Parts: sequence; structure tokens; C-alpha cells
Amino acid sequence: MERGDASNLSTISMGSHTGTHMDAPLHFIGKGKGIDKMPLEATVGRARVIEIHDTESIKPEELARHRIRRGERVLFKTQNSLRGWNTESFIEDFVFISKEAARFLVDCGVIVVGVDYLSVGGFKKDGVGTHKTLLKAGIWIIEGLNLSGVKQGKYVLICLPLKLNKGDGAPARAILKPVPAARAGESKE
Repeated sequence: MERGDASNLSTISMGSHTGTHMDAPLHFIGKGKGIDKMPLEATVGRARVIEIHDTESIKPEELARHRIRRGERVLFKTQNSLRGWNTESFIEDFVFISKEAARFLVDCGVIVVGVDYLSVGGFKKDGVGTHKTLLKAGIWIIEGLNLSGVKQGKYVLICLPLKLNKGDGAPARAILKPVPAARAGESKE
């Protein structure tokens, strides 16, 4: 408009796994579903943020204490939330989901897993294995969440990726809304 045009028009050029984004099964599974096939109920509904204290990886031993249930949407807040978003540099030793924890989550029957850095699998360890374990089981993945201002607890999640035809992933906008406390006589579920 500064040049006299009637409107502004921007161009965007980026990878499908940039910033906060989702992984579709097609990311690691040759004939897997694309992001355009993700059912909206997978990423819209009740979710739980679980704080992880292990500084290397998310392990089954720590997950077992949280009694994760079938059908849950689980988002992991780790030390990545404190250090990962305050630097322009890529952090290679970010906290990731171990292959064993991925198997544990599959056995629990979760439908969505979200992490507070750019990959569910490690940079040097369990990268491919963790992705394949989760995606083969039909678990949708959200990566690149900024949970620095979020406390452990129950929320309503709304996470919508761009609907890219046969996309292996897509940028997404993720919003968490706290679940209101139950009033006397009401169920918390």
C-alpha cells in the first residue's frame, strides 16, 4: 500500500515442520495418512499437561505415576520450555520421548502427544524410532509447543494444522484453555 497499491500481499515460504506444527503418519510411514486426513476431534477437546522432571528424556517410569488413560491427549512440559524458546540456536540435547516411553504411550491408548520442542524423538537418539512407534499406532503428534507459561493440569486443547493435501505435517496454532474447577456436587470429568 505504501507504493499506491490497493492492498498488501505477503508471501510465505517455509517447511511443513516449522515452528509449532503437527506430524502426520505420512511423515515416517510410507502409506500413512496425510495431515488432511486428521480427524478434528483428535486435537480439539480435553487434554492434560504433564510436567516431566527428567533432564534427558521422558521415560516410562516417570509416566507410570501419572496414570495416563485411553483416549487422552497428553502434552509434555519439560525443561525445554524454560531454555528452548529463549535462544535462536538449535538445542541438540533437548528432552525427548524415549522409544520405551513411546511404546508405553501406545499401550496406554493416547490419541495425541505434544512436546515442548521441535521433535518427539531425540536429535542423537530415538528420533526415528519414537516417531515410528507413535505414528504407526495412529497417535497424532504436536511439536514445538511453547508451554513456558503453562502449569501442569487439565485443559481444553484446540490445535488446528493447515489442511495440506497429503501433507506429512503442517504448521499449527495450538491453544490451551484451563478447565474450570467443578462446583460443589459437580463431577470434574
